[in-house]
Amino acid sequence: MRVLSLLRRNVPACSRRNSFAWFCTDNGDGLQSSRVKIFDRQLKRTQRNRAAWLMRQKDSLLDTVAENLLDRLEDCKKTFPTALCLGGSLEAIRRLLRGHGAIEKLVMMDASHDMVEFCKNAEQRSPNDKIETTFVVGDEEFLPIKESSVDLVISCLGLHWTNDLPGAMIQSRLALKPDGLFLAAILGGETLKELRIACTVAQMEREGGISPRVSPLAQVRDAGNLLTRAGFTLPGVDVDEYIVKYESALELIEHLRAMGETNALLQRNTILKRDTALATAAIYNEMFAAEDGTVPATFQVIYMTGWKEHPSQQKAKRRGSATISFQDIQKHLGSQD
Repeated sequence: MRVLSLLRRNVPACSRRNSFAWFCTDNGDGLQSSRVKIFDRQLKRTQRNRAAWLMRQKDSLLDTVAENLLDRLEDCKKTFPTALCLGGSLEAIRRLLRGHGAIEKLVMMDASHDMVEFCKNAEQRSPNDKIETTFVVGDEEFLPIKESSVDLVISCLGLHWTNDLPGAMIQSRLALKPDGLFLAAILGGETLKELRIACTVAQMEREGGISPRVSPLAQVRDAGNLLTRAGFTLPGVDVDEYIVKYESALELIEHLRAMGETNALLQRNTILKRDTALATAAIYNEMFAAEDGTVPATFQVIYMTGWKEHPSQQKAKRRGSATISFQDIQKHLGSQD
């Protein structure tokens, strides 16, 4: 668990040769074509457009998660000439990517036109001459990427907003070349647990019932199953918790807006009563405030790694093929004491 001192809200950006493409993932009538609808993807696109305008300085939380995700490339002996970066903390990934994975070509994709433009402008201000960068407006739920065309797919804090997470991961696997690597970080179910508690108590007290104000998130136990279900080999999952300190609950909400992480549930109650909002802030402060007056917020991040199948990869031995039992190993170890 890590405690981060929040560098206020927001983040900056970077990238190189600027080609720019647009892909529409909605039907002609403006309706989303995803079968399972938990999140309002159009609203999420609007929220990320707004976040692009609020991101004007580095964000310590997003940078920390992006850096920890990219560190996993250092554990790989192979290189990844062509990489695809999906949504989420695009700018942090682009800025911190230098030297990781020997990447030569980078495709940066987001459903938000303004977010892509933000990253494009940042790249022009601080270009990376070693990486040829292409910018694409597209949806993680409908990847406009040719099959078996990239060596690496990176998604940092973006996929937890997809309506069909296994489907999005399957599409990522299909986009990978054989022995390609999938790297992702998503927010886990313990994220914003303090805010969930404060919201629930405030709504029960002021409205006599509750409505969802914080989006549902995947649990740690589900992450490995998601990788296996998506068809990845050698799946790996680990978890980090980050505690970010804020001056007040209102500053937390401002930070969530700047990250594009505010509620996008289809079944949300669009009206938040002023009394309920004030009660939430007061309860949050009363229940969780530290001695220095700050209030903590928990961000649980689940890191996932998986590979597209290739004959050179290690494979599990056939069940029952072991020649030594655990009982024999235990006896051997016990005899050395």
